[in-house]
Amino acid sequence: MLARGLADRDDHLLSADEPLAGLQLRCGGDLPGTIAIPALLEIVRNARRYGLKLARPITAQDGIESVTAWIEVQPAIDPEGSCAITVRSWRTGPLPQDDPDAAIRRRTEIDRTLAELTARLDARQCLLTVEGEAADLMTLVAAMRAGIGRPWTEYVKIEGDGHRQPMHWRLLDGAELRIEGSDRRWKAALVPIEAPGDEPGGFELYLVPEVPLAPAEQSAAMASSGDYRLIGTDLAPALRQPIARIIATAETIRARLAGPLDDAYSAYAADIASAGQHLLALIDDMADLAVVEAEGFSTTPDSIDLSDVARRAAGILGVRARERGIAINAPRAGATLPAVAEFRRVLQILLNLLNNAIRYTPENSQVWIRLERTGDRARVIVADQGEGLSAQAQARVFEKFERLGRSGDGGSGLGLYISRRLARAMGGDLTVESTPGQGARFILEVPLGA
Repeated sequence: MLARGLADRDDHLLSADEPLAGLQLRCGGDLPGTIAIPALLEIVRNARRYGLKLARPITAQDGIESVTAWIEVQPAIDPEGSCAITVRSWRTGPLPQDDPDAAIRRRTEIDRTLAELTARLDARQCLLTVEGEAADLMTLVAAMRAGIGRPWTEYVKIEGDGHRQPMHWRLLDGAELRIEGSDRRWKAALVPIEAPGDEPGGFELYLVPEVPLAPAEQSAAMASSGDYRLIGTDLAPALRQPIARIIATAETIRARLAGPLDDAYSAYAADIASAGQHLLALIDDMADLAVVEAEGFSTTPDSIDLSDVARRAAGILGVRARERGIAINAPRAGATLPAVAEFRRVLQILLNLLNNAIRYTPENSQVWIRLERTGDRARVIVADQGEGLSAQAQARVFEKFERLGRSGDGGSGLGLYISRRLARAMGGDLTVESTPGQGARFILEVPLGA
């Protein structure tokens, strides 16, 4: 026996010998105080719940080293319901080294989840698309959409900005902002989109609030505007921020940003974050569904270059594809195909098609994006090397909530239904050609431009 400890019925560690006492303090707890060692807390609670003596190894991290110990817990040793803790072995070792790239990716996911305004920027940080629903950002969103092609920094106040514009993107990443019409403080997060060469080919911009807008304020603002559909403008804003906070907290725990944590608990936090992401994606799909099925829904056609939109979509999902060893074969630089359609809706459709292709294509394979001109139509074809679709599946794949028997893949069964509705609203269509075992070709068709 190396050490003893005593825990009461409220999970407070009343006393402990070294080295258990030191670990309790280094994990952020007090003595006496609530048990701060997650694995020890779990075994104490289980011993009390089942009324049995439990013995098992635990692993903990205190920010200095990794600890593995053999713990025995004997419940109800007195009328007060206390548990006796016995430490039989104790080994220490170096902490595992975190992957800095993985930490950056996790931080990006947190910013992406909490952002209340998202935008796509070109290599010069000029606006390409803007999306935002917060009531106190409506003026900013409208101004940015009217200023597509202008630098995004023209529409916000950068705290402590003494630099000449345009500022390098690394100086703007993490910068604190003030926004006209909003009493909240904001942070900018800039995520570079990779391109050949040393400089990024564009950026994802996220504006993250210090304090989220209360769901009641969101709903009241939507109601006063007269745009009050149950899912798209009431439930979605009310649910999105609480779920986003759950995801961000889970990611913070998983990344051990709040302190040392056992690997098992980090995995639990990853599961929570994954489930939250799935729920948030479902809410977004339901909001889009309310929009495309609304009476009088229409798009805003403009002259666009389908080749440029396809390259941007490939750039946005390039990192996700490379993580699975999948190469996206996009239209070459300089290729053009003029069309008449709404830029952001075409981008939304292509992102959905590419995301599906990456999800269902085998690792270490390819996804192709091809352009065609047929009569007065411009076409973008997204082809993969997946399992393909039968004739029966092709007939159902665009139906609402159709999953084709899949489960557990994070999809809602709404993406292709919404994409086809958007394509037809732009005067085009979305179709599929496939043979089982030979992949699938999804074809987006819109009016040809001049």
